[in-house]
Amino acid sequence: MDIDFVVTWVDMNDPVWQKDFAKYSGKIDNTKNELSIARFRDYGLLKYWFRGVEKFAPWVRKIHFVTCGQQPEWLNVNHPKLELVNHSDYIPNEYLPCFNSNLIEIYMHRIPDLTEHFVYFNDDFFIINHITPKRFFTDGLPNDIAAFRINLGTSLWSKCLKNNIRIINRRFNKKEIMKRDHDKWFTSEYGDKARLTRLLYYYDKFVTLRTPHNAQPYLKTTFEEVWDYAGKELTEMSYHRLRSPLDYTLELFKTWQICRSNFVPYNTYKDTKMFPLVFKSGKAIKAIREQSYSLVCINDSEHIINFEKTIQGLHASFESILPDKSSFEK
Repeated sequence: MDIDFVVTWVDMNDPVWQKDFAKYSGKIDNTKNELSIARFRDYGLLKYWFRGVEKFAPWVRKIHFVTCGQQPEWLNVNHPKLELVNHSDYIPNEYLPCFNSNLIEIYMHRIPDLTEHFVYFNDDFFIINHITPKRFFTDGLPNDIAAFRINLGTSLWSKCLKNNIRIINRRFNKKEIMKRDHDKWFTSEYGDKARLTRLLYYYDKFVTLRTPHNAQPYLKTTFEEVWDYAGKELTEMSYHRLRSPLDYTLELFKTWQICRSNFVPYNTYKDTKMFPLVFKSGKAIKAIREQSYSLVCINDSEHIINFEKTIQGLHASFESILPDKSSFEK
């Protein structure tokens, strides 16, 4: 089974990007989530993403490196496994330029030569230990966790997740799904992560599912099905060049996959971890150095204290486990 990786990246120091961004948004504004510097800045760790793939997941077929036409100066663009993907290669031109990661992601199925089975990474998701294809797919189906979470709907992101669930409840009958796939929803695999699922078993509607912020496996046909059903809503959203509370997100596609029973139960929390750098930078540095997980997310924030020291610590920890240049570097 061929498996591709898709990873998105942006260089906010690019003068062309800055000019376009200024035209549509004005300027970076750390008081607004959709305009925060944490949405766009790069802190020089991308080479470790490629080193991690080469060392710990050499079985990947292709890496689709998605940008608005940018590339790091150190990148070996002639690598046989590397496909440079411009937003214009798969997003309709009328929605470009785009600074909305939600929009960049919902069109991924249109990336040229993308396999049916693929794993999506943000550029802050890193592989730090050996993994096999079975970490992401079992018998051709994505490994995933079907469990509910609390969503108060107060933040921009939370509002988007609620938008997703409205479509899910319109399309799927919760009681029928959970009866059909009872063993997938109530497996002991999930441990205490399934506590809210048990409490809400008799509630008529779906609520937001757990969405571990890390590498996520998908079937390309899932995207095609969602677009066939909710193309009107997704097209209307496509005019949002910046993140909006009216957006839909990748979690719509993940939840759809689960409701279609196109998944194998897997507690992704057991070998993945998200570290918000605003208050867990020390733990992130330690986890990387000790390779405590298979996958980690180094989640940026505009409010990081001692930012330079934190970034230096992250570089040192990555360098300790991935000191050698990969073939993706010149």
